Amino acid sequence: MTVKRVALLTAGGFAPCLSAAVGGLIKRYSEIAPDIEIIAYEYGYHGLLTGRKIVVDQAARDNAEVLLKFGGSPIGNSRVKLTNAKNLVERGLVADGENPLEKAAEQLRADGVDVLHTIGGDDTNTTAADLAAYLEEHGYGLTVVGLPKTIDNDIVPIRQSLGALTAAEEASGFAQNIIGEHRSNPRMLIVHEVMGRNCGWLTAEAARRYHAWVEQVPAWNPSIGLVKERWDVHAVFLPELALDLEGEAVRLRGVMDSVGNVNIFLSEGAGVPEIVAEMEARGEEVQRDPFGHVKLDTINPGAWFAKRFADLIGAEKVMVQKSGYYSRSAAAHEEDLALIAQMVDLAVDSALAGVSGVIGNDEEQGDELRAIEFPRIAGHKPFDLDQAWFAELLESIGQPFKPAENAGH
Repeated sequence: MTVKRVALLTAGGFAPCLSAAVGGLIKRYSEIAPDIEIIAYEYGYHGLLTGRKIVVDQAARDNAEVLLKFGGSPIGNSRVKLTNAKNLVERGLVADGENPLEKAAEQLRADGVDVLHTIGGDDTNTTAADLAAYLEEHGYGLTVVGLPKTIDNDIVPIRQSLGALTAAEEASGFAQNIIGEHRSNPRMLIVHEVMGRNCGWLTAEAARRYHAWVEQVPAWNPSIGLVKERWDVHAVFLPELALDLEGEAVRLRGVMDSVGNVNIFLSEGAGVPEIVAEMEARGEEVQRDPFGHVKLDTINPGAWFAKRFADLIGAEKVMVQKSGYYSRSAAAHEEDLALIAQMVDLAVDSALAGVSGVIGNDEEQGDELRAIEFPRIAGHKPFDLDQAWFAELLESIGQPFKPAENAGH
């Protein structure tokens, strides 16, 4: 198949890789196949349904390198599920009775797209595979090559998703500032709420990096109150860990009595089943997004944990701070840029060879970097609690290790 026109889209929540991945793809095509036309659908599948697109002109190609220095997405994102027709009708993106998948596929056909590059999570990339299958059935060949984006790092079977490493480092840096608030009041409880609906990887990695920063501080000054133990992580709560409020409250009250404050790293997905059950028992409606996920901002896990621990550990003041939007919109750091460059090169090579799939290090095939078949892509990969560094982290902060009953999902 001769490739004449390539389309790009970014979808789902932001991650610190989108702008760099878009810039990397434009740069790579301009280097090895400059005659191929490039378009970008604005706001992901929203733009595909509405036909809203950007033509990547020579000026955009000449300045593609600039995109590697920014966070966010220059072409825009949205949360659009093509199989949720009811939601799309309500949003005015399709007419009542219209098949969203057919409409999107026909837009690709009308635009003469030979290759579609999707930069997103499992929903984004498997939806793209559905589009390719539809077009194939209707006699139109489309190569779809995805890049794995999510700060949760929970795409099966991909070892490391783009943007997650940067997000963890940014969350650690965020904590280095907010935990400085621990002396703003006696008996202070600080809850650092980190993104991660079903997977605790980001929270665990952010806590690991923050704890390492505390350990590497060259000098403290306990005589004047600058005490290492007051700055450290005191608890890490993840969806994969069993939730023992009473037991942890006893331990953390001891920390509060000893050092005068408590610092918690909380994954936003930790305790969600308990919170939802509590709300439903009160007859309250639990709001969900187009994908059926609980809208976490409406149940506020950080506030739920803070309220319960405050009384149990005798906190006089409570602070809940969320690092999610700060972390996910950051520009990619060097370790992510290196991974993005490797994946972009293979994505373009795969596209030109007509090989569809999601680019990633395949954990089920010896971590080989390859175009992974779409049927094997899935979300909600749990954080691997058995990693030695995580056990060492919990041991160093004195937290018992107890996996949740559904830790393996």
